[in-house]
Amino acid sequence: MALRYFTPGLVARLYYLLRFRTLISRHAEVPISGHARWGRGCVISSFTKLKITGPCVFGDRVQIATGCMLGASSAGLYIGDDVLIGPNCVIMTGNYTYDRLDVPLQEQDFVPQRTVIGRNVWIGANSCVMGGAEIGDNAIVSDGSVVTGKVPPNSVVLGNPAKVIFTRR
Repeated sequence: MALRYFTPGLVARLYYLLRFRTLISRHAEVPISGHARWGRGCVISSFTKLKITGPCVFGDRVQIATGCMLGASSAGLYIGDDVLIGPNCVIMTGNYTYDRLDVPLQEQDFVPQRTVIGRNVWIGANSCVMGGAEIGDNAIVSDGSVVTGKVPPNSVVLGNPAKVIFTRR
């Protein structure tokens, strides 16, 4: 915890550049973490925040646009090669329970869930990928969609919850 607050952003950017050849904007918030494993050519744009407390594995050439929030809990976040994540997207790896009315929401349990995004995936602007979601290779998530389950490979999904509207051939 102290490492996150006392490590200057420049140090984190240099660490990831030298270790993984990842380009991180000076306006992004990315902590130094031993759980991170990123492929070459990753780009993390301005005003993007990563919260890494568990496995965070990116393939080669992953591009994360401006204003995104990604959380990697103990269950892990796994992103394949050549993934494009549009502006203002949220990708989570878990969810809070909310079944007890006598306990405030922030005091209820957090349930980690592994989130997997396949290769050559495009996640449109303002989309949300919830904990436990699995997006297959070559899929497209349309702008503003909420992915809560499995997305088949080669499909285009849209809506809340995201549903297949087209299969790419």
